[in-house]
Amino acid sequence: MSTPRIRTEVRVMFFDTDCGGVVSNIAYLRFIEIGRTHLAEQLGLALAEMAEKQTYPVVVRTEIHYRRAAKLGDRLVIEGWLDEVRHARFWCAFRITRPSDNTLIAECRQMLALIEMPSGKLLRLPEHWKKYTKAESIRYSEGECRIGLVSGE
Repeated sequence: MSTPRIRTEVRVMFFDTDCGGVVSNIAYLRFIEIGRTHLAEQLGLALAEMAEKQTYPVVVRTEIHYRRAAKLGDRLVIEGWLDEVRHARFWCAFRITRPSDNTLIAECRQMLALIEMPSGKLLRLPEHWKKYTKAESIRYSEGECRIGLVSGE
């Protein structure tokens, strides 16, 4: 079975930018959150169901490469996929692009775990997730800078 993938669009709004009209670093994480919510639904973790079962995916680690700046008014595409599955944690990967000029804006990987609330108990991942294969992967070498705007690329 192929890995679930999502593709969604966002438009850069005033509240996403600094006084120069450039997207602030924290806004990219909000864009990733939108993609991750859609991906969770593809994986069988619908918002209402999570609240009902009190089982939530919790971000444990985020690795992000800022490749180019996005600006006020840009329309961006967020693609996301399940990248790696272990016993009690999983990695999701994301790519943000600007289709108008085919520019890669950012790449991100996030490690998550499923937690049962209110106890905070760590849960094993659903058995059926093991059948997903990697579609592609974003890997960073140890010690590589993961945060900051990369200029001159």
